[in-house]
Amino acid sequence: MSDSDDDDAPHLSSHALAALLEFYAEQKQHRDPNGDDKCNIGVIEENWQLSQFWYSQETALRLAKEAITAAGEGGRKAFAREPQSWCQFSKLGCCALTPLTVPVAHSSRVACLSTPSVYQKLRELRSERLSVCLFEFDRRFAVYGEDFIFYDYSHPLDFPGDIAAHSFDVVIADPPYLSADCLKKTAETVRYLTRGKILLCTGAVMEEAAARLLGVTPCRFLPTHQRVLANEFRCYANYDSGLDHDV
Repeated sequence: MSDSDDDDAPHLSSHALAALLEFYAEQKQHRDPNGDDKCNIGVIEENWQLSQFWYSQETALRLAKEAITAAGEGGRKAFAREPQSWCQFSKLGCCALTPLTVPVAHSSRVACLSTPSVYQKLRELRSERLSVCLFEFDRRFAVYGEDFIFYDYSHPLDFPGDIAAHSFDVVIADPPYLSADCLKKTAETVRYLTRGKILLCTGAVMEEAAARLLGVTPCRFLPTHQRVLANEFRCYANYDSGLDHDV
């Protein structure tokens, strides 16, 4: 190539180049709001030996939104005494100090039990008042850092010492295997973690056992997966969930 060819090649001004780079950055952010491409479901492939079958994007998003709603927007409220609150007494023409009880917001907590695709959506949606933990056997998801807690359903209560009983507002679980033993042990974990609310995704054949172990009933919403599965799957809840509405 001659020098004249180089001279004829198009060049971008500094402003145009900056605009182009900004466009590429926005596109990357749109694809991955958290900058965690390596962590997204779809990037981490299903491992069928671990009985992993990712939910469709629509199902993962619906379950994540339901978990947030069930956990309570802005978290549970505690009440604290504020001793330095001023109270005006206009009839007496004076001011006085009086204790005032004020609500204090606490973070809502959601536990994702063998549901990494729901966790990923919660990660995208969560605010500073929502805390999410992923209990998962597959150590590839350890890239999520402190949110990741290694979990083996065959040892249902084998947790780190800082995981207290009944410390999550909502637990959403999907036992990895359609077996009575797997559901029984997963249910033991769920009962330990939850403060009350339970979302369960498992096969329709497990309905009777799920009701007996966790007191859940089927929801009208039907979950779907990225791949077609041979077994019919259902969502279950032990409370009046949004998954029974707008279906």
